[in-house]
This record gives sequence, structure tokens and C-alpha cells, in this order.
Amino acid sequence: MFYSARRNYKGSYETKRYFLYARRSMDDDDHQQLSIPAQVEELKEFAHKENISLADVLVESKTAKEPGRGVFNSMLSRIEGGEAGGILAWHPDRLARNAVDAGHVIHLLDKGLLTDLKFPSFWFQNTSQGLFMLSLAFGQSKYYVDALSENTKRGLRQKIRRGEFPGVAPLGYANDTARKIIIINEKEAPAIKEVFGAYSLGNKTLNDVRIILFKDGLKTSNGNPLHIDRAKDILTNPFYYGHFRYGGEVYEGKHTPLISKKLFDDVQEVLKRRGWKQPQQPRRLPFAGFIKCGYCDMTITGEVQTKNYVRTGRTVDYIYYRCTKKNKKVKCFQPFLTQERLTNILNQLIKKYELRKDWAAKFSRKMEIEKINATQTSSVERSEIKTQLQELEEKLEKLLDAHLEGALTRQEYTSKKEIFMSQKKTLEEKLIALSKDPLPWLEPFREWVKVSQEVPQIVKDNTNLEKKRDFLKYLGSNFILRGEKIDGEGGKQWAARSAAATIRNLVQRVGVEPTWHSFTDCCMTVLPPLDRTSYNYYNNVYRVYKL
Repeated sequence: MFYSARRNYKGSYETKRYFLYARRSMDDDDHQQLSIPAQVEELKEFAHKENISLADVLVESKTAKEPGRGVFNSMLSRIEGGEAGGILAWHPDRLARNAVDAGHVIHLLDKGLLTDLKFPSFWFQNTSQGLFMLSLAFGQSKYYVDALSENTKRGLRQKIRRGEFPGVAPLGYANDTARKIIIINEKEAPAIKEVFGAYSLGNKTLNDVRIILFKDGLKTSNGNPLHIDRAKDILTNPFYYGHFRYGGEVYEGKHTPLISKKLFDDVQEVLKRRGWKQPQQPRRLPFAGFIKCGYCDMTITGEVQTKNYVRTGRTVDYIYYRCTKKNKKVKCFQPFLTQERLTNILNQLIKKYELRKDWAAKFSRKMEIEKINATQTSSVERSEIKTQLQELEEKLEKLLDAHLEGALTRQEYTSKKEIFMSQKKTLEEKLIALSKDPLPWLEPFREWVKVSQEVPQIVKDNTNLEKKRDFLKYLGSNFILRGEKIDGEGGKQWAARSAAATIRNLVQRVGVEPTWHSFTDCCMTVLPPLDRTSYNYYNNVYRVYKL
């Protein structure tokens, strides 16, 4: 084999040796770049053909977009040490695709430490013209990398505009690599829905969430429960209701939502009170936990006292209700009450909420009228919501224009965009709800009419105390016991419990409360004498339902 040679400072000739350098990374195009074994084979054949002596064969699998390649830097150091004077590579882009490495190679050529470069696919001569052409080749390689990065970003932006999330799917979803879309993971999705529903009730902590996920099989790679921060990330990820965050912005996604926007908003409200856990109410005793003391505003609880009768050998449980007396600043005078005595007191309260049969008939007729009118009212609401959605779309377009024109900073743009996107999703869900059920108040109203006529039976039956308790909870929540008197007025009124909040949006209410005479006239009958509590209750019913 013939070797390239040069004259040294003593006038004798020495052999010029080359490093064979082959590189490939995942960023390279499979159809345009050879694999490392193919490069090595081609370069060895080229070295044999050109009579090039090889000092070493160096291979590296790393991108050249950024400086810091270990094998490449070691090769240049060995060249500076005099081990070789040339480099043999497939193309200049194998040596450098960034300005730092390209400048290092040209610097060594200028200094004479690196005397030659050989490429089977590129001509190079160590002259001013050759260095100029080499600089152009390095510049073209860097341009290729920059253009590839820009094209990739452009593709990601286009994908985002189509509503496709450009990343790894979160828990509950999976990446369909064949169709390049995100689909629901049928094994994980039920667990995600479960934790959202459970946490929205307000009696679960983030630690409870990770335990639920762990029991359902969602765990770390080490088999441990997810970190508590991961649990919070799940509960705050808009991906689960149909949007997704990317680059600090919120976008509307094409994937199928796992939960509704309303449930997501409920969870965010609970997260503001994280760490708070709703106290568990006693379930053994029917009237414990939902009545408050009128002296100190603490909860009325119950306890069981067991008495053993020695002579007869009987054991009897006596149930008493008392104030917890946890308020240390107020002296409480609430006495103990037996369950029988408290039951009689509650029966007197329940009697006040009986609905007369003739009133029930009038309510039924009123419901039929509202059923006819509600369709038209619902149509008006849908039209208003569509108008609001159109206004939001215009606001989003103006917001984007203001950002592109430089009137808004990126932080201001992303913050306002997220607010508008959230409002849009809420309105869209309202529109869907109105389209599906224009009379959401009708069934609760019918239930109210039905249950109110069961009052005599509820009062009469003193064996099924749970039914009395359920009726009282259905009636409201603000019951005050003072001595042996209980007051249910001032809490959630009966009419409010029966979906009055919804019907108020669908039925125009009377602006001024009716007088006693107008109240009796509307029912086409003369009412029997009523106490003030009953009158206020029925008056509220009139105002809400417009008898």
C-alpha cells in the first residue's frame, strides 16, 4: 500500500495518517444517509483506492446539532497531539452541523495541525478556495438542521391547530401509533373518571386519589402509588374534558373527553380547599348530625345508653339526643331529649309541609302549561348562548390579532385565552344540556308534588325513622333545636329544594310578593288558618311557581 507523505522540518519525509470518522444519529434521513457499518466499509475501500493510511477507526452515534460529542472532541485532541494529520469521513456534515465544531475544524486547518480532509462524496483541497467551499458545506449542514427544526415546529403547530395533542397521552388515554391519534385507554379510563367524581364531593384528599388509582392498577414503574403531585396534575389537566395545554396555551382537542367541564370545575373548587375533609355524619342514629343547637350553634348528636335490668335479665338500649357543646365561648342550655320526644317534635314540623290535594291538582295543571311554554323559552336561551359563543369566537380572533401585532405580551395573551376557552366550554355544555332536556326542573317538581302528599303517612309511621330523616333532608338543611322547639324556617325552603333554582331561569317570577288575598284567590279556595311558618312556606311556593 502506498501512503501519503509530507516533508518534516529536518527535510526527510514522514507518512501522513488519517482518522476514519463515521457518525450517524436518529435525526438523519434513512433514505439519504448510510448506516455506520456501511460508512466504514465505503470509507475503507476509498482509503485503499487512494492509498490512505488509517491511524484509527472512530464511530459515533450522536447528533451533531449541538457541540459536545465525546468521540469527535477526542479525535480533534489526538490530532492536536500529532497522532494523525487528516480526517476521512463520508461527507462534511458527518463532522459538524453546528458553528462551534465547524469553526474548530477550520481553526485546526488554519493552524496546520490538521492538514487534509478526505470525503468520497465531496471535493476538498487545503487551499483558500477549498476552505471557502468547506465553510459553505458546513453552513449548508447547519441550514439543514435549522430548517428541519423549523419544519418540525411548523408541523407541530399545524397538528395543534387540528386539535391533535403532539405528545404522550396522559393516564386514561393511549397513543394509537398506526392512526397517529389519541384514543381512550379502556383499562385506565374508569379509574380517572372515578377519582374526578370522588374528589368533586369534597370529602377526599389528594392522598385518597393516589390510593384509589393504585387500587385500580395505576402505579409507578416501581409498583408504588403515584406521587401526590402527579395526582394533582391529573385533577388539573384540562385534557380530560376536551382541551389540552401546550406551550403555556390552551387548545381545543379532537380527542374524546372522559369527564364534563362542569365536573372539572367542581374539582377545581374543591382543590382550593385541599386538605379539608368533610366530617362523616353518624349513620347509626337517624336524627344525628343535621340539626343544630339553638343556644350554641353546635351539632345535635345522639348516643345510646344501655341499661341492664338485673331482676328480669333484660338489656334495653335508650337513645338520647344532645348538643355536642363544643363551643367553649357560649354556655349551652340544651337538654337531653329521648328519641321518642324528638320524633314527636319533628312530626309537628313535618305536618306544616303537607300539600293539599286541590293544590296538587293545580300544580299538575301548571306543570303541563310550563311544559308547553318551556320549549319556546329553551329555544330563546339556546339562541342567546349561540350568540355568546359567536362573541367569544370573535374575542379569541381579536386576541390573537392583538398578540401577533405586539399589543399583548405572550403571558397576557395566554392568560386571557385560557379564560375565554374556559367560558366557551361552559357555554357549549349548557347548550348541550338545553338541547337534551329543555325542562330539567319538571321531574324534581313532580317528585315534590308526590312526596308532599305523603306527609300524613310519614307523620303517622313512627317505626321508620329513616324515612322521616330523609324527608327532612329533602326539605332543607337548616334545622334549629332550642329546648323542645325546632324551627325549619330560614334554611333551604321546600320549593328551593325542588329545583327552584332551575325553574327561576325558565319562568319569569312576580316582581312583588302577593298579598294574602291574592295568595288565597290564586288557589280558588279559602285557606284554613295557617301559622306564620306555613304561610311563609306556601307564599314562597307561589312566588316561585306562579300559581
